Amino acid sequence: MSKLKLLFLLLLLGSSLVSQAQKNNFTVSGTIKAQSSGETLIGAVVKIKDLKGAGTVTNEYGFYSLTVPSGSYELEVSYIGYELNTIAITLDKNITQDVDMVEKGKQLNEVVVKSVREDANVSRTEMGVMKLDVKTANKLPVIMGERDILKTMTLMPGISSAGDGNSGFYVRGGGPDQNLILLDEAPVYNASHLLGFFSTFNSDAIKDVTVYKGTIPAEFGGRLSSVLDIQMNEGNNKKYHVSGGIGLISSKLSVEGPLQKGKSSFLISGRRTYADMFLKLSNNENLKNSKLYFYDLNAKVNYKINDKNRIYLSGYFGRDVLGFDNIFGFDWGNSTATLRWNHIVNSKLFSNTSAIFSDYRYNIGITNAGFNFDIKSKIQDWNLKQEFTYYANTKHTVKFGFNTIHHTIEPGNIVAKGANSQVNNTNVEDRFAWENAVFVADEWKVNEKIKLNYGLRATSFTLLGAGSFYTYDQEGNATDSVKYQSGEFAKTYFNLEPRVSINYMLTKESSIKAGYSRSAQYLHLMSNSTTGNPTDLWIPSSENVKPQVADQYTLGYYRNFNDNKYEFSAEVYYKDMQNQIDYKNGAQLNVNTKIESELLFGVGRAYGIELFFKKRYGRFNGWVGYTLSRTERKINGINNGDWYVSRYDRTHDVSAVAMYDLTKRWTISAIWVYNTGNAVTYPAGKYNIDGQTYFYYTERNASRMPAYHRLDLGATYTKVTKKGRESSWAFSIYNAYNRFNPFSIAFEQNANNPQQTQAVQTSLFGIVPSITYNFKF
Repeated sequence: MSKLKLLFLLLLLGSSLVSQAQKNNFTVSGTIKAQSSGETLIGAVVKIKDLKGAGTVTNEYGFYSLTVPSGSYELEVSYIGYELNTIAITLDKNITQDVDMVEKGKQLNEVVVKSVREDANVSRTEMGVMKLDVKTANKLPVIMGERDILKTMTLMPGISSAGDGNSGFYVRGGGPDQNLILLDEAPVYNASHLLGFFSTFNSDAIKDVTVYKGTIPAEFGGRLSSVLDIQMNEGNNKKYHVSGGIGLISSKLSVEGPLQKGKSSFLISGRRTYADMFLKLSNNENLKNSKLYFYDLNAKVNYKINDKNRIYLSGYFGRDVLGFDNIFGFDWGNSTATLRWNHIVNSKLFSNTSAIFSDYRYNIGITNAGFNFDIKSKIQDWNLKQEFTYYANTKHTVKFGFNTIHHTIEPGNIVAKGANSQVNNTNVEDRFAWENAVFVADEWKVNEKIKLNYGLRATSFTLLGAGSFYTYDQEGNATDSVKYQSGEFAKTYFNLEPRVSINYMLTKESSIKAGYSRSAQYLHLMSNSTTGNPTDLWIPSSENVKPQVADQYTLGYYRNFNDNKYEFSAEVYYKDMQNQIDYKNGAQLNVNTKIESELLFGVGRAYGIELFFKKRYGRFNGWVGYTLSRTERKINGINNGDWYVSRYDRTHDVSAVAMYDLTKRWTISAIWVYNTGNAVTYPAGKYNIDGQTYFYYTERNASRMPAYHRLDLGATYTKVTKKGRESSWAFSIYNAYNRFNPFSIAFEQNANNPQQTQAVQTSLFGIVPSITYNFKF
């Protein structure tokens, strides 16, 4: 049976399931919003009181739909931090019931990661799903006072930070390129500022953050390890608000309000560092003319056309600029734009259509002693996505749709500047690709104890002309080349990606879940550093570079205690990975016309256990997470073809987070993290040729850097006036016991004893105190 026929049969199966509606059933549907701002609420719980099994949660646009037998009921809507709302309804026909939720006068204390409902960790089908709460994340200590949602995310089990000076992260043994990062559905290819010290995401502009690291839903694809789905704020459509902050190295300002009260709104949020301003105070002329800053801008508008149609336009633009006098310049950044149309087809069918643009590029300029040239690289996407959600009945919710993306990749070009430049132009051909996917998934409530989420994603990837494409032998020598014209198909891959997860409720407070998912990845990041750099480049799958494929198996136990005040979970996973990429010793990846000749291919595996315990409420709350894991690769040409530890391996990873309300205005917090040092390749010996010392290496990643550990402390003072104006002072001490964690280790000759080789460790930070003032009115 062909793949297309199989997919067609699954679609027919979904259609048959969703058609099972009883004649006397009617539907109540609508949108849940915050009364004070008009912002839609994602994941609000909507249920028919006293009708068993009749419940749902709102989607990412605040829409819900419930189909039940005719009758008179009480519709109950709940959302953390808001008053419970109960509405009497009569269902003798399909009705629309929008609900405005009122914030509680005094919210219960919440920790950074919270469920959309208090028992969602136990009751939902998906595994390895977490939501990050931006508001409470602001209470945690951070470096230099700059709030960072990505750094907060790495405090969760199964998600490891790439280390100081890097905003990248590893999920269950996968590399940074195996994480799909979406900002209002637009892919973000490099999520770092200042060479990785901060992320690109301004927390003041973020509404909702969801991380999928287990069984990834069928509507997402293109990466093996995780999806980080970030939704921007829509803007207050009732009142105008201004908020901002002033820190040691950056300041930010956000403005939001109605364009047409109750119908449309806007949000503009900007941020900029001013480290470069301090350079102007230097007596050194070179430093005075140097540059060191980043800036970013988030903007969003939305307009409610009528009760069934709403459009959103959002965008992001960010840039980093580094430069030393007129000798060296380096800038990089992302640009994204998303145009979305929400359409309620009927009370059961919700449609979202998105046109998406994403662009990441960098430019390096050198002007020194006749070496005048630029190095340029980019990856650019045009993306069309269509999703439908069909609320068949209380047992079945079906999602289906398609996604098509056109990729343009400029791998890296050297462009000489001026007639006297001593550098020649080097042009690496642009690459073009077309990626497509169709998907269908069904959330099935089998009975009171069993829930099942199953789906299929069918993907294709086509490498397009124009360009010359080489074939290489196992030693990396070009054996053949073919030239294709613009738009011609050079190579096409197809993959079927089934996803399934099941939840069995042991009791109302505990459950067991199991899941399986297959994912395919067609774009690959070329980086031979452990932390990642802005100059790392992407390449598409080709005749030589096969798509990476991963099969992940998961099993978990989940238990809540004391009326959901405490939460515990234990998850085990095994991930089998095909077509993994590593590099030859001394591989040259940048501005290389035959970069594929530097690559080696093989398989990988990752497995581990994740333990998580959290206290949710009370003056004292927080959590402890622990991960025990192993990540390995087996690549022909490395370590004689034997298994070796991946550079993303972290045997032990521990995080402990605590927050305590001293008074109504003062909150103190602490974070302690520990993880096994990075796997690295140290030299096994050295030799001398013509007076020059060279090192030689044996096993790949056979050594370890020293373990990483750090304690951060924070205190936040918040004052809210009777008129609703809010101000706060955030004090933090990063690395409180002044641990000099390794950033890199180099080996060099001892100047006093040339026969001796010494290891030299570089550390980025000792203790770093900071203070930030934030305001909102």
